[in-house]
Amino acid sequence: MSMARYTYEGSELDLFADARVWKSTLARELSRALGPEVLEVGAGFGGTTRFLCRAEREHRRWVCLEPDAALASRLGAAIAAGELPACCRVKVGTTADLVGDPLFDTVLYIDVMEHIEQDAEELSRAASLLRPGGHVAVLSPAHQWLYTPFDRAIGHHRRYSKRTLAALTPPELEPVRLAYLDTAGLLASLGNRFLLRSAMPTPSQVAFWDRYLVRASRVLDPAIGYRAGKSVLGIWRRREG
Repeated sequence: MSMARYTYEGSELDLFADARVWKSTLARELSRALGPEVLEVGAGFGGTTRFLCRAEREHRRWVCLEPDAALASRLGAAIAAGELPACCRVKVGTTADLVGDPLFDTVLYIDVMEHIEQDAEELSRAASLLRPGGHVAVLSPAHQWLYTPFDRAIGHHRRYSKRTLAALTPPELEPVRLAYLDTAGLLASLGNRFLLRSAMPTPSQVAFWDRYLVRASRVLDPAIGYRAGKSVLGIWRRREG
């Protein structure tokens, strides 16, 4: 499939757009990996960009890469309206379209890698877009045994564990961190998986999760050493030389 003509299948970008506590949590977890020049793969309409790309962090370049032209147009309009820092720009396409472009300090995949069929190839290509010492960060839904009709409906090929995420590591990268996030959210996912069997969460369910469960997870996750959660985070560093 030509990703330049890709049309996003899901609707969860709008559903989770106002999950401010969760996205603020991600910003905190990713802060050490965010360098001056960042590539955000699958940036959507910028819902996560708003929390990660902040003027006070002095980013020089933030490329929002999005294969869906309609989503990229929404993101471009937000940048033009001044809703994002001036360092942001939009490119329609995939990492395959960036070969030969200037290198980055950070490449981000926030709830994106699970949509990509050839994930190991994708991570290897991300490594080729990094400066030595730069970082790749991948956040994805955790635990294949939690795969639900909701995953299928929004185009997820898989969920990950720390083990399966680590297995993607190409030779150019060294793992820095593998951790589960959102312990309380995992308990809610278990309830959905075995009791509700809902294909799509409601806005009120998302609001409850963000307002209460994510805040609980901010306490629980470090307390149990990031050993459980409904999301898994992988951070790698590009080897020197």
